[in-house]
Amino acid sequence: MATNILMPALSPTMEEGKLAKWLVKEGDTVKSGTILAEIETDKATMEFEAVDEGRIGKILVPEGSEGVKVNAPIAVLLGEDESADAMPSAAAPKADIPAAMKDIAAGVKEASKPAAPAAAAAPAPAAKSEGKRVFASPLARRIAASKGIDITALAGSGPRGRIVKSDVENAKPGAKPAAAAPAATAAGAGIPGVAPLPDARLLYPAGSYEEIPHDNMRKAIAKRLTSAKTLIPHYYLTVDCNLNALMAVREKMNAAAPKDKDKKPAYKLSVNDFIMKASAMALMKHPDVNASWTETAILRHKDADVGVAVALDFGLITPIIFKAQTKGLIEISNEVKELAKLAKEKKLKPNQYEGGGFSVSNLGMYGIKNFTSIINPPQSCIIAVGAGEERAVVVNGKIEIATVMTVTMSADHRVVDGGTGAKFLQTLKQFIEEPASMLL
Repeated sequence: MATNILMPALSPTMEEGKLAKWLVKEGDTVKSGTILAEIETDKATMEFEAVDEGRIGKILVPEGSEGVKVNAPIAVLLGEDESADAMPSAAAPKADIPAAMKDIAAGVKEASKPAAPAAAAAPAPAAKSEGKRVFASPLARRIAASKGIDITALAGSGPRGRIVKSDVENAKPGAKPAAAAPAATAAGAGIPGVAPLPDARLLYPAGSYEEIPHDNMRKAIAKRLTSAKTLIPHYYLTVDCNLNALMAVREKMNAAAPKDKDKKPAYKLSVNDFIMKASAMALMKHPDVNASWTETAILRHKDADVGVAVALDFGLITPIIFKAQTKGLIEISNEVKELAKLAKEKKLKPNQYEGGGFSVSNLGMYGIKNFTSIINPPQSCIIAVGAGEERAVVVNGKIEIATVMTVTMSADHRVVDGGTGAKFLQTLKQFIEEPASMLL
Protein backbone atom coordinates (compact mmCIF):
# COMPACT_ATOMS: atom_id res chain seq x y z
CA MET A 1 0.00 0.00 0.00
CA ALA A 2 1.30 3.44 -0.94
CA THR A 3 2.25 5.58 2.07
CA ASN A 4 3.52 9.08 2.63
CA ILE A 5 7.06 9.61 3.90
CA LEU A 6 6.82 12.41 6.45
CA MET A 7 9.27 15.10 7.47
CA PRO A 8 10.96 13.64 10.57
CA ALA A 9 11.38 15.29 13.96
CA LEU A 10 15.12 14.84 14.47
CA SER A 11 15.12 16.46 17.90
CA PRO A 12 12.49 17.10 20.59
CA THR A 13 12.45 20.84 19.84
CA MET A 14 12.42 20.63 16.04
CA GLU A 15 9.36 22.21 14.43
CA GLU A 16 10.60 22.59 10.87
CA GLY A 17 13.73 22.03 8.85
CA LYS A 18 15.40 22.33 5.48
CA LEU A 19 15.35 19.38 3.11
CA ALA A 20 18.96 19.93 2.13
CA LYS A 21 19.52 17.02 -0.27
CA TRP A 22 17.74 13.95 -1.59
CA LEU A 23 19.97 10.87 -1.71
CA VAL A 24 17.38 8.84 -3.66
CA LYS A 25 15.34 9.58 -6.75
CA GLU A 26 11.91 8.59 -8.01
CA GLY A 27 11.84 4.93 -8.96
CA ASP A 28 14.61 3.89 -6.57
CA THR A 29 14.03 0.82 -4.42
CA VAL A 30 14.76 1.34 -0.73
CA LYS A 31 14.75 -0.80 2.39
CA SER A 32 14.79 -0.14 6.12
CA GLY A 33 17.98 1.75 6.93
CA THR A 34 18.46 3.25 3.46
CA ILE A 35 19.56 6.90 3.76
CA LEU A 36 16.84 8.89 2.02
CA ALA A 37 17.88 12.50 2.53
CA GLU A 38 19.94 15.01 4.45
CA ILE A 39 17.83 17.19 6.73
CA GLU A 40 19.21 20.48 8.05
CA THR A 41 17.89 21.41 11.49
CA ASP A 42 18.66 24.57 13.42
CA LYS A 43 21.81 22.93 14.84
CA ALA A 44 23.10 20.27 12.46
CA THR A 45 22.71 18.44 9.16
CA MET A 46 21.47 14.90 9.81
CA GLU A 47 20.76 11.84 7.68
CA PHE A 48 17.17 10.58 7.44
CA GLU A 49 16.73 6.81 7.12
CA ALA A 50 13.86 4.81 5.65
CA VAL A 51 11.91 2.69 8.12
CA ASP A 52 10.05 0.59 5.50
CA GLU A 53 10.96 -1.02 2.21
CA GLY A 54 9.45 -0.12 -1.13
CA ARG A 55 9.95 2.12 -4.13
CA ILE A 56 10.05 5.91 -4.23
CA GLY A 57 6.92 6.77 -6.22
CA LYS A 58 7.11 10.53 -6.07
CA ILE A 59 9.19 13.20 -4.39
CA LEU A 60 6.84 15.89 -3.11
CA VAL A 61 9.33 18.37 -1.67
CA PRO A 62 12.35 19.31 -3.81
CA GLU A 63 15.77 19.46 -2.22
CA GLY A 64 16.75 22.88 -0.93
CA SER A 65 13.24 23.55 0.41
CA GLU A 66 13.28 25.47 3.68
CA GLY A 67 10.66 25.72 6.40
CA VAL A 68 9.31 22.20 5.85
CA LYS A 69 7.10 21.41 8.84
CA VAL A 70 7.58 18.26 10.88
CA ASN A 71 5.13 15.49 9.79
CA ALA A 72 4.48 17.15 6.43
CA PRO A 73 4.52 14.65 3.48
CA ILE A 74 7.81 14.90 1.58
CA ALA A 75 7.62 11.79 -0.63
CA VAL A 76 5.44 8.78 -1.47
CA LEU A 77 6.60 5.21 -0.92
CA LEU A 78 5.04 2.51 -3.10
CA GLY A 79 4.71 -1.09 -2.03
CA GLU A 80 5.76 -4.10 -4.05
CA ASP A 81 4.20 -4.19 -7.55
CA GLU A 82 2.25 -0.97 -6.89
CA SER A 83 2.02 1.59 -9.64
CA ALA A 84 2.02 5.35 -9.41
CA ASP A 85 -1.79 5.24 -9.74
CA ALA A 86 -1.94 3.91 -6.17
CA MET A 87 -0.31 6.99 -4.74
CA PRO A 88 -2.36 9.03 -2.26
CA SER A 89 -3.20 12.54 -3.36
CA ALA A 90 -0.67 14.55 -1.41
CA ALA A 91 0.47 17.91 -2.61
CA ALA A 92 3.79 19.34 -1.60
CA PRO A 93 3.28 21.03 1.73
CA LYS A 94 3.28 24.76 1.80
CA ALA A 95 5.27 26.38 4.56
CA ASP A 96 2.91 27.64 7.21
CA ILE A 97 2.81 31.34 7.75
CA PRO A 98 4.98 31.91 10.82
CA ALA A 99 2.95 32.91 13.84
CA ALA A 100 4.79 36.20 13.97
CA MET A 101 3.63 37.04 10.44
CA LYS A 102 0.00 36.68 11.42
CA ASP A 103 0.25 40.04 13.19
CA ILE A 104 1.51 41.58 9.98
CA ALA A 105 -1.40 40.05 8.06
CA ALA A 106 -3.77 41.43 10.64
CA GLY A 107 -2.16 44.83 10.19
CA VAL A 108 -2.66 44.63 6.45
CA LYS A 109 -6.31 43.77 6.97
CA GLU A 110 -6.70 46.66 9.39
CA ALA A 111 -4.98 49.08 7.01
CA SER A 112 -7.39 48.07 4.26
CA LYS A 113 -10.42 49.20 6.26
CA PRO A 114 -11.93 52.58 5.33
CA ALA A 115 -10.63 55.47 7.40
CA ALA A 116 -13.05 57.16 9.81
CA PRO A 117 -15.15 59.79 7.92
CA ALA A 118 -14.38 63.48 8.49
CA ALA A 119 -16.67 66.43 8.12
CA ALA A 120 -17.42 67.22 4.46
CA ALA A 121 -15.25 64.30 3.36
CA ALA A 122 -16.27 60.95 1.92
CA PRO A 123 -15.06 57.77 3.62
CA ALA A 124 -11.60 56.77 2.51
CA PRO A 125 -11.63 53.91 0.00
CA ALA A 126 -10.25 50.56 1.04
CA ALA A 127 -6.54 50.49 0.48
CA LYS A 128 -5.43 48.16 -2.28
CA SER A 129 -2.63 46.80 -0.22
CA GLU A 130 -2.03 43.56 -2.13
CA GLY A 131 0.01 42.24 0.75
CA LYS A 132 1.67 45.58 1.51
CA ARG A 133 0.84 47.42 4.70
CA VAL A 134 0.20 51.12 4.14
CA PHE A 135 1.68 53.48 6.72
CA ALA A 136 -0.13 56.82 6.56
CA SER A 137 -1.33 59.48 8.96
CA PRO A 138 -5.12 59.82 9.49
CA LEU A 139 -5.02 63.31 7.95
CA ALA A 140 -3.24 62.00 4.87
CA ARG A 141 -5.92 59.31 4.48
CA ARG A 142 -8.74 61.87 4.69
CA ILE A 143 -7.13 64.18 2.14
CA ALA A 144 -6.51 61.23 -0.19
CA ALA A 145 -10.16 60.21 0.10
CA SER A 146 -11.43 63.72 -0.67
CA LYS A 147 -9.15 64.06 -3.71
CA GLY A 148 -9.80 60.55 -5.00
CA ILE A 149 -6.17 59.49 -4.68
CA ASP A 150 -5.18 55.86 -4.23
CA ILE A 151 -3.00 56.10 -1.16
CA THR A 152 -1.18 52.88 -2.04
CA ALA A 153 0.24 54.68 -5.09
CA LEU A 154 2.22 57.09 -2.95
CA ALA A 155 5.73 56.91 -1.56
CA GLY A 156 5.89 58.34 1.94
CA SER A 157 8.41 61.00 2.96
CA GLY A 158 7.70 60.78 6.67
CA PRO A 159 9.55 58.78 9.29
CA ARG A 160 10.02 55.13 8.21
CA GLY A 161 8.29 55.78 4.91
CA ARG A 162 5.03 57.01 6.49
CA ILE A 163 2.70 58.88 4.10
CA VAL A 164 2.05 62.38 5.43
CA LYS A 165 -0.11 65.37 4.43
CA SER A 166 2.41 66.89 1.99
CA ASP A 167 2.75 63.58 0.08
CA VAL A 168 -0.99 63.54 -0.63
CA GLU A 169 -1.25 67.27 -1.45
CA ASN A 170 1.54 66.98 -4.02
CA ALA A 171 0.22 63.78 -5.59
CA LYS A 172 -1.81 63.52 -8.78
CA PRO A 173 -4.83 61.20 -9.11
CA GLY A 174 -4.17 58.06 -11.12
CA ALA A 175 -0.55 57.61 -10.10
CA LYS A 176 0.79 54.06 -10.37
CA PRO A 177 1.29 52.22 -7.07
CA ALA A 178 4.67 52.76 -5.47
CA ALA A 179 7.05 49.87 -5.02
CA ALA A 180 6.14 47.77 -2.04
CA ALA A 181 7.96 48.71 1.14
CA PRO A 182 8.90 45.91 3.50
CA ALA A 183 6.31 45.20 6.15
CA ALA A 184 6.96 45.70 9.83
CA THR A 185 9.11 42.97 11.25
CA ALA A 186 7.63 40.57 13.72
CA ALA A 187 10.35 40.99 16.33
CA GLY A 188 8.57 41.19 19.64
CA ALA A 189 5.31 39.85 18.21
CA GLY A 190 3.49 37.56 20.59
CA ILE A 191 5.18 38.98 23.69
CA PRO A 192 2.60 40.61 25.99
CA GLY A 193 3.05 44.36 26.20
CA VAL A 194 5.80 44.44 23.55
CA ALA A 195 5.03 46.15 20.26
CA PRO A 196 6.64 44.69 17.11
CA LEU A 197 9.71 46.57 15.95
CA PRO A 198 9.72 48.17 12.49
CA ASP A 199 11.59 46.35 9.76
CA ALA A 200 15.12 47.77 9.69
CA ARG A 201 14.90 48.05 5.88
CA LEU A 202 12.50 50.94 6.33
CA LEU A 203 15.32 52.97 7.88
CA TYR A 204 17.97 52.58 5.16
CA PRO A 205 18.03 53.63 1.48
CA ALA A 206 17.53 50.86 -1.05
CA GLY A 207 20.86 49.58 -2.33
CA SER A 208 22.81 50.68 0.75
CA TYR A 209 22.93 47.17 2.23
CA GLU A 210 23.23 43.52 1.29
CA GLU A 211 20.50 41.13 2.46
CA ILE A 212 21.74 37.82 3.88
CA PRO A 213 18.75 35.47 4.35
CA HIS A 214 18.40 33.79 7.74
CA ASP A 215 19.38 30.13 7.85
CA ASN A 216 17.71 27.69 10.24
CA MET A 217 20.36 28.12 12.93
CA ARG A 218 20.10 31.92 12.95
CA LYS A 219 16.31 31.75 13.13
CA ALA A 220 16.50 29.33 16.04
CA ILE A 221 19.06 31.47 17.88
CA ALA A 222 16.88 34.56 17.47
CA LYS A 223 13.73 32.80 18.60
CA ARG A 224 15.30 30.96 21.52
CA LEU A 225 17.30 33.87 22.95
CA THR A 226 14.44 36.35 22.55
CA SER A 227 12.24 34.00 24.53
CA ALA A 228 14.95 33.38 27.13
CA LYS A 229 15.73 37.07 27.66
CA THR A 230 12.10 38.18 27.86
CA LEU A 231 10.60 35.26 29.77
CA ILE A 232 13.40 34.39 32.24
CA PRO A 233 13.99 36.92 35.06
CA HIS A 234 17.77 37.24 34.85
CA TYR A 235 19.99 38.69 37.55
CA TYR A 236 23.77 38.95 37.54
CA LEU A 237 26.60 38.30 40.01
CA THR A 238 30.27 39.06 39.33
CA VAL A 239 33.45 37.80 41.00
CA ASP A 240 37.18 38.17 40.26
CA CYS A 241 39.38 35.05 40.38
CA ASN A 242 43.15 34.97 40.91
CA LEU A 243 44.59 32.55 38.33
CA ASN A 244 48.18 32.38 39.58
CA ALA A 245 47.87 28.95 41.20
CA LEU A 246 45.77 27.54 38.37
CA MET A 247 48.25 28.73 35.73
CA ALA A 248 51.14 27.12 37.61
CA VAL A 249 49.31 23.77 37.90
CA ARG A 250 48.28 23.92 34.24
CA GLU A 251 51.88 24.57 33.15
CA LYS A 252 53.18 21.59 35.14
CA MET A 253 50.48 19.23 33.88
CA ASN A 254 51.00 20.21 30.24
CA ALA A 255 54.76 19.85 30.61
CA ALA A 256 54.24 16.33 31.96
CA ALA A 257 52.07 15.23 29.02
CA PRO A 258 53.56 12.22 27.20
CA LYS A 259 54.59 12.85 23.59
CA ASP A 260 54.38 10.66 20.52
CA LYS A 261 57.18 10.05 18.01
CA ASP A 262 56.43 13.42 16.39
CA LYS A 263 56.75 15.10 19.80
CA LYS A 264 53.06 15.91 19.84
CA PRO A 265 51.71 15.95 23.42
CA ALA A 266 48.90 13.56 24.34
CA TYR A 267 46.92 16.47 25.75
CA LYS A 268 47.04 20.22 26.22
CA LEU A 269 44.88 21.58 29.02
CA SER A 270 43.31 25.03 28.70
CA VAL A 271 42.15 27.40 31.44
CA ASN A 272 38.62 26.69 30.25
CA ASP A 273 39.06 22.98 31.00
CA PHE A 274 39.74 23.88 34.63
CA ILE A 275 36.69 26.19 34.65
CA MET A 276 34.48 23.40 33.31
CA LYS A 277 35.71 21.02 36.03
CA ALA A 278 35.38 23.67 38.74
CA SER A 279 31.83 24.44 37.59
CA ALA A 280 30.87 20.77 37.78
CA MET A 281 32.29 20.36 41.26
CA ALA A 282 30.62 23.57 42.47
CA LEU A 283 27.27 22.36 41.11
CA MET A 284 27.57 19.20 43.17
CA LYS A 285 28.23 21.33 46.26
CA HIS A 286 25.21 23.54 45.49
CA PRO A 287 22.40 21.37 44.04
CA ASP A 288 19.94 24.28 44.21
CA VAL A 289 21.86 25.89 41.34
CA ASN A 290 21.94 22.67 39.32
CA ALA A 291 18.23 22.87 38.51
CA SER A 292 15.63 23.76 35.88
CA TRP A 293 12.29 25.54 36.08
CA THR A 294 8.96 24.05 35.03
CA GLU A 295 5.49 25.46 35.66
CA THR A 296 4.72 22.76 38.24
CA ALA A 297 8.08 21.95 39.82
CA ILE A 298 11.82 22.67 39.97
CA LEU A 299 13.89 19.84 38.48
CA ARG A 300 17.01 19.28 40.58
CA HIS A 301 19.58 17.43 38.48
CA LYS A 302 21.59 14.55 39.93
CA ASP A 303 24.63 15.02 37.67
CA ALA A 304 26.62 18.07 36.62
CA ASP A 305 25.93 18.25 32.87
CA VAL A 306 27.89 21.34 31.84
CA GLY A 307 27.51 23.00 28.45
CA VAL A 308 30.35 24.84 26.73
CA ALA A 309 29.49 27.61 24.26
CA VAL A 310 31.17 27.11 20.88
CA ALA A 311 31.28 30.05 18.49
CA LEU A 312 30.82 29.04 14.84
CA ASP A 313 31.12 31.02 11.62
CA PHE A 314 27.39 30.48 11.13
CA GLY A 315 26.08 30.77 14.69
CA LEU A 316 26.47 29.46 18.21
CA ILE A 317 25.90 26.08 19.83
CA THR A 318 26.41 24.70 23.32
CA PRO A 319 27.42 21.01 23.38
CA ILE A 320 27.38 19.34 26.79
CA ILE A 321 29.92 17.46 28.87
CA PHE A 322 27.63 15.00 30.66
CA LYS A 323 28.47 13.89 34.22
CA ALA A 324 31.41 16.28 34.20
CA GLN A 325 31.85 15.78 37.96
CA THR A 326 33.02 12.21 37.25
CA LYS A 327 35.58 13.15 34.58
CA GLY A 328 39.18 14.24 34.88
CA LEU A 329 40.67 17.33 33.27
CA ILE A 330 42.21 15.38 30.39
CA GLU A 331 38.93 13.64 29.57
CA ILE A 332 37.04 16.93 29.72
CA SER A 333 39.64 18.63 27.52
CA ASN A 334 39.56 15.93 24.85
CA GLU A 335 35.77 15.77 24.89
CA VAL A 336 35.40 19.54 24.51
CA LYS A 337 37.77 19.51 21.52
CA GLU A 338 35.87 16.64 19.86
CA LEU A 339 32.48 18.28 20.40
CA ALA A 340 33.76 21.60 19.05
CA LYS A 341 35.05 19.80 15.94
CA LEU A 342 31.69 18.10 15.37
CA ALA A 343 29.88 21.41 15.92
CA LYS A 344 31.94 23.17 13.26
CA GLU A 345 31.18 20.32 10.85
CA LYS A 346 27.46 20.49 11.76
CA LYS A 347 27.59 16.83 12.80
CA LEU A 348 26.45 17.12 16.41
CA LYS A 349 23.52 14.92 17.38
CA PRO A 350 20.65 16.32 19.47
CA ASN A 351 21.63 14.20 22.48
CA GLN A 352 25.00 16.00 22.48
CA TYR A 353 23.63 19.54 22.90
CA GLU A 354 20.12 19.33 24.37
CA GLY A 355 19.38 19.52 28.08
CA GLY A 356 22.16 20.16 30.58
CA GLY A 357 21.96 22.09 33.83
CA PHE A 358 24.59 24.83 33.46
CA SER A 359 26.75 26.49 30.79
CA VAL A 360 30.14 28.15 30.45
CA SER A 361 30.67 30.91 27.88
CA ASN A 362 34.28 32.05 27.55
CA LEU A 363 35.35 35.04 25.43
CA GLY A 364 38.69 35.49 27.14
CA MET A 365 40.57 34.32 24.05
CA TYR A 366 39.27 37.45 22.28
CA GLY A 367 40.55 39.78 24.99
CA ILE A 368 37.09 40.48 26.40
CA LYS A 369 37.46 41.57 30.02
CA ASN A 370 33.90 40.95 31.18
CA PHE A 371 30.41 40.46 29.74
CA THR A 372 27.02 38.91 30.54
CA SER A 373 25.38 35.94 28.85
CA ILE A 374 21.77 35.01 28.21
CA ILE A 375 20.61 31.85 29.99
CA ASN A 376 20.26 28.80 27.77
CA PRO A 377 16.89 27.16 28.61
CA PRO A 378 16.06 24.76 30.22
CA GLN A 379 19.15 25.59 32.28
CA SER A 380 18.92 28.17 35.05
CA CYS A 381 22.47 29.59 35.09
CA ILE A 382 25.37 30.46 32.79
CA ILE A 383 28.75 31.99 33.57
CA ALA A 384 30.46 34.50 31.29
CA VAL A 385 34.24 34.20 31.55
CA GLY A 386 36.55 37.06 30.62
CA ALA A 387 40.24 37.19 29.83
CA GLY A 388 42.89 36.60 32.47
CA GLU A 389 44.97 39.77 32.73
CA GLU A 390 47.64 41.10 35.00
CA ARG A 391 46.21 43.40 37.66
CA ALA A 392 47.45 45.00 40.83
CA VAL A 393 46.00 43.20 43.85
CA VAL A 394 46.46 43.65 47.59
CA VAL A 395 47.87 40.56 49.39
CA ASN A 396 48.51 40.80 53.15
CA GLY A 397 48.54 44.58 52.94
CA LYS A 398 51.00 44.67 50.04
CA ILE A 399 50.38 45.41 46.36
CA GLU A 400 51.29 42.52 44.08
CA ILE A 401 50.75 41.64 40.42
CA ALA A 402 48.40 38.72 39.74
CA THR A 403 46.62 37.25 36.74
CA VAL A 404 42.95 37.97 37.43
CA MET A 405 39.87 36.75 35.55
CA THR A 406 36.35 38.19 35.88
CA VAL A 407 33.41 35.77 35.96
CA THR A 408 29.79 36.95 35.73
CA MET A 409 26.93 34.57 36.38
CA SER A 410 23.46 35.06 34.89
CA ALA A 411 20.86 33.31 37.03
CA ASP A 412 17.14 32.56 36.77
CA HIS A 413 15.62 34.16 39.88
CA ARG A 414 12.69 31.75 39.75
CA VAL A 415 15.09 28.92 40.56
CA VAL A 416 18.19 30.43 42.17
CA ASP A 417 17.85 33.08 44.86
CA GLY A 418 20.53 35.76 45.15
CA GLY A 419 22.13 34.33 48.28
CA THR A 420 22.25 30.86 46.76
CA GLY A 421 23.91 32.20 43.63
CA ALA A 422 26.45 34.15 45.70
CA LYS A 423 27.43 31.03 47.70
CA PHE A 424 27.84 29.07 44.46
CA LEU A 425 30.20 31.72 43.07
CA GLN A 426 32.19 31.66 46.31
CA THR A 427 32.76 27.93 45.87
CA LEU A 428 33.57 28.31 42.16
CA LYS A 429 36.10 31.02 42.98
CA GLN A 430 37.73 28.77 45.60
CA PHE A 431 38.03 25.87 43.13
CA ILE A 432 39.54 28.13 40.46
CA GLU A 433 41.98 29.85 42.82
CA GLU A 434 42.94 26.63 44.61
CA PRO A 435 42.61 23.78 42.05
CA ALA A 436 43.72 21.16 44.58
CA SER A 437 40.61 21.92 46.67
CA MET A 438 38.56 20.15 44.00
CA LEU A 439 40.07 16.89 45.23
CA LEU A 440 38.64 17.31 48.73
